[in-house]
Amino acid sequence: MSRRLEALRMRLGVCLFLLTGVLLAQSGAVSAVALAATVAATAAVATALLTCAILAPRSRIPASAGRIRTAIRDRERRTAFLPQRDPDASGRPRPRAPGRRLPTAA
Repeated sequence: MSRRLEALRMRLGVCLFLLTGVLLAQSGAVSAVALAATVAATAAVATALLTCAILAPRSRIPASAGRIRTAIRDRERRTAFLPQRDPDASGRPRPRAPGRRLPTAA
């Protein structure tokens, strides 16, 4: 939801920037009315965004533990696992075989 709000805020900022340029090109009573309309529209959009930001987390339905386990299990089954095809490839150390311990310098 936050990506949508950020995109909406960016678009609103661009619109206000362009509208400001139009207002600066005009003069007189027309620009005063346009400025008042811009302020009113900005307030309305800000109120709508604030309302969405407040109400969105409340309307979320929590997932049950069983559903979460099922999702994790399904994701695990979809995950591709390729075994190591060539353990002797260059750059791969050969695992040590079990045996007697090496003497250490004490």
